[in-house]
Amino acid sequence: MGRSAAFFDLDKTVIAKSSALAFGRPFYRDGLITRRDVVKSAYAQLMFRLGGTDEQTMARTRDYLAALCKGWQVEQVRQIVAETLHELINPYVYAEAAALIEEHQAAGRDVVLVSASGEEMVRPIGELLGVTDVIATRMTVRDGRYSGEVEFYAAGPSKVEAVTELAAARDYDLADSYAYSDSYSDRPLLECVGHPSVVNPDRQLRKLASENAWPVLEFRHPIPLGRRLRERPAVPVAAAALGVGVGVAIGIAWYGRHRRTRATTTTA
Repeated sequence: MGRSAAFFDLDKTVIAKSSALAFGRPFYRDGLITRRDVVKSAYAQLMFRLGGTDEQTMARTRDYLAALCKGWQVEQVRQIVAETLHELINPYVYAEAAALIEEHQAAGRDVVLVSASGEEMVRPIGELLGVTDVIATRMTVRDGRYSGEVEFYAAGPSKVEAVTELAAARDYDLADSYAYSDSYSDRPLLECVGHPSVVNPDRQLRKLASENAWPVLEFRHPIPLGRRLRERPAVPVAAAALGVGVGVAIGIAWYGRHRRTRATTTTA
C-alpha cells in the first residue's frame, strides 16, 4: 500500500467565501474588472451554480474565464493577492478546517488544496495554511500576461485527472485517502477516494452523502490565524453527522451594490 493524502476543496470548505470573490474589490479598484464584466460574470456564475457538473456549462465557464483574464499582467495579480491576502482571506478560514488539516498532517498525510480558482490565488492561500501542494486552474502566460487561453481548468472531472496523476507520482493510495468538498460539482473528486466527507453541503451533495453514508461536516467558525493560535483547541474539528475564477465578478457585484446602497443612504 502507498501513502495516503487528504484533498480539500477551497471555497466554502476551507474558507467561508469564494476565494475569487474575496479579491474582487481590489481587482475592480486596480481596473482589472469593468462594470460590464459584473453582469456577464454574475450570469456565468449563476449558470455554473445551477448546472456546474454539465460538460457544456463547464466549458462555457472555462472559456469566459479565459476571455475575462486576457491581457492581465500576471505580476499585478500576484501583487494584489499578496497585499490583500491577510485582510481578505485570513479572517475567513474555518477553524474546523484548519484543525482538520493539521490533524491530517500530524498523521503523516500530504494535504492538497484542489480549487477551480487560479493558481496565483490558491498557492498563497495554501502557504497561509501551511499547505504546499495545490491543484488549481492555470492560465497560459505569454510575455508576462494571460493570453486568453486556459492551460488547465481545475473543475469537475479535471480535478480527478490531476489528483490521479499526483497520486501516481507520489505513490498515494487513493483508497486510503480523504477528500472534502461543499459542492455537488465535486462528486467525481469525492468518489475517487476511499474516505469522502462533505462540508456544509449544497442540497444535491447532501442527498448524495445520505445515499452513500458519507460523513457530513458542518464548519461554522471562521477565525483569523492569530486568534486560532491563541485559543487552540477551543473549536472542535467538526460536528460530524461534513484563478482567477468566475466568482471574481460576484465580488464586484457585491462591491457595486454596497457602493450604491451607501450612496443612497448618504443622499437620503
